[in-house]
Amino acid sequence: MPLGQLPLTLLVLMFRGTSETCTTRCHINAVEGEPFFLKYCPFSPEHEPSTTKWFKRNELHEPVELHSSSSPRITLHDYVLEFWPVELDDSGSYSFQRGNHTHDWKLNVIRRSKHSCFTEKQVTSKTVEVGKALQVDCSHSYYQDLVHRTALYKKQNCEEIENNKNPSLKKNAEFKDRGYYTCMFFLHHNGKLFNVTSTYNITIVEDHSTIIPAILGPKFNQVEVELGTDVQLNCSAWLNEKDHVYWNFRRDDGQDPNEHEVHSRKLATEWPDFGKQSKLSVWSFTRFGETGSLRSLLHCTVNADSILLERSSLTFVTRCRGDIPGHVFTRGMVTALVISGGIVCLVIAGVIYRIDLALFYRHFMGRDETLTDGKTYDAFVSYLKGCGPAHGEERAFAVEVLPRVLEEHFGYKLCIFERDVAPGGAVVDEIHSLIEQSRRLIIVLSTSYMFNEVRYELESGLHEALVERKIKIILIEFTPVSDFTFLPQSLQLLKSHRVLKWKADKSLPYNSRFWKNLLYLMPAKAVQPRRGECEAEPVLAGS
Repeated sequence: MPLGQLPLTLLVLMFRGTSETCTTRCHINAVEGEPFFLKYCPFSPEHEPSTTKWFKRNELHEPVELHSSSSPRITLHDYVLEFWPVELDDSGSYSFQRGNHTHDWKLNVIRRSKHSCFTEKQVTSKTVEVGKALQVDCSHSYYQDLVHRTALYKKQNCEEIENNKNPSLKKNAEFKDRGYYTCMFFLHHNGKLFNVTSTYNITIVEDHSTIIPAILGPKFNQVEVELGTDVQLNCSAWLNEKDHVYWNFRRDDGQDPNEHEVHSRKLATEWPDFGKQSKLSVWSFTRFGETGSLRSLLHCTVNADSILLERSSLTFVTRCRGDIPGHVFTRGMVTALVISGGIVCLVIAGVIYRIDLALFYRHFMGRDETLTDGKTYDAFVSYLKGCGPAHGEERAFAVEVLPRVLEEHFGYKLCIFERDVAPGGAVVDEIHSLIEQSRRLIIVLSTSYMFNEVRYELESGLHEALVERKIKIILIEFTPVSDFTFLPQSLQLLKSHRVLKWKADKSLPYNSRFWKNLLYLMPAKAVQPRRGECEAEPVLAGS
């Protein structure tokens, strides 16, 4: 080879090796803020060297020659014009001149999206069938030598799906793979970091291979309908593109449906489903069987190339308008049982806790029965006043425990004869007067109670209770009494309703059932327990 032809050969090889980076389109889009280049590749090398120039047309459409000193962002390398980076003001017409040959471009710089990792106007579309190979390679033929790092992103929140030196996506395509993929190249130039993006819009389409049509629904064989109501039936099928699904409707006597009985309409909708075609056929009836029972057979049919491939048949079962659906009846019975059970529970709770409820109601309403009756004492306490050892606990209960609880804790006022009456007076007259001034007569009952000392207290209280109806009697069975025959007949009539049994340790706490029952029988009174009083249990003297 002559030495004179060697530079020419090398120049041809250089142009061939870089032809893939040549800017051949006349109208070009670039993204604001990214490096960009225009490269001219001659169709054939010129035999004589000539000067190369780059021009941009100004507002008067006059060519203005570009130099490396024109802007710090512009770099010229003979056949290449580079922008580091390109800006919106760079939009316009550019020309390359070499000798007598000129080539023109129209550059449009697109504004960068602030809310996405790519610009939607600068996207390359790619379509892949489902199940086929899907490949996204991130490589840049021009800037590859300057690339410091490459990343692959998907549009969903611009999340990076690969992070290595040569990121790529290689897999069998699925419908979930559809979307935007952006390759981002990070490169250095003159000590600065720039990025260049390439975005692909991947569309996944169905496989065009033929499938066997099949009916997806309905899954039932009978349709229960109510006469005179509206009915809508749906039939869906899995089909090829040219197949069809539809309803066939015939009466069992072979006649067409009565137009006054049945008004039908057919709708068809299509949507991608597992890469195939699904279709839905809808048949609606208005005022079904209004003129009588409609006996008919309905067929959901799939047809391919005028050939019947599959059929699903339904029959109608009429139902009277007044019938209650099974699920409605079941729900109603369950609801009724739940409500009934709730009412029974409330009644039982009310019976068990009626005393607590009554006391709560008194406290909540602030009832007071003692304001206008003119009486002095809330209760007169009658008990066996013997001083013997056998009667010590009974007397201590009447003189110490009852006052400590009812007076000091609950705020009642009791009349205890040996405590509140000065000695030396007329006992009979004073007892009768004190009972008249009391709202209740509390009798601490035992087998030894009916001694002469308390007989008059009992008889006077019975007279007030049964004749005058000015007092109520409360019986407290302090010790078990097996036989009440020693009591007056009139008192026996009261015992079944007003006898409270003292059960030693069980009855001691203030919140025991004994004290609650006693408070319930006492007059309602708006009182406050003494402040600072502890909740200690009352203690019997000598116990």
